[in-house]
Amino acid sequence: MTNSALGQLLGRARGPMGPAIELDFGVESGPLVELGQVITRMNGFFLFNAGVQVFRVGEEGLGPDMLAWNTDELWKDDYSGLADDLFCFGQDLFGAQFAVMGGTEVVRFDPETAEVTVIGTSLEQWAAWLLADPDVNGVNSFAYAFQKERGALQPDERLIPLQFFVAGGGYDFDNLVVKDAAVAMKIRGPVAQKIHSAPDGAQIHLGTE
Repeated sequence: MTNSALGQLLGRARGPMGPAIELDFGVESGPLVELGQVITRMNGFFLFNAGVQVFRVGEEGLGPDMLAWNTDELWKDDYSGLADDLFCFGQDLFGAQFAVMGGTEVVRFDPETAEVTVIGTSLEQWAAWLLADPDVNGVNSFAYAFQKERGALQPDERLIPLQFFVAGGGYDFDNLVVKDAAVAMKIRGPVAQKIHSAPDGAQIHLGTE
């Protein structure tokens, strides 16, 4: 793993966020095998000035527990099935989820629209995608600038826009508030449901709590 994109990524990581653990998802191939190897090597970490977070596994540690994060009651129920096929292993500064979908694909899940973008079929491809453009894909420079001005986020916090991005909200600091990461997902779940189920051309009222 040392010379791989994943190895390079781990070399830049800030962690671990939890005690050492051996993680095996009980599958023989695919991105979940890689995820088990990554967490076994470093149990949870941050990348790119906390622009990207990979969850830890276990009852103790900082930030969300990966297994608890994927339970329906924490936030997925608020998406009414739109996130059911995703095993989320991390997120970016704005709560976009990085997930394994169907056990075979690594995807980015937009919390506002529930749109799924396929990144690849392995965590190695995900790591290469992040490293190819850390500022865009890993929110690197923005995360640094925001926290330099507004203070560091806690491990269980992410940013949510007051006016949603999908409704034309900007990335200026005054449009962004710090929220508990799970609460931020719950707020956006009903919005994603509206967008997902709306016919083309329909007017949708969007707002945060």
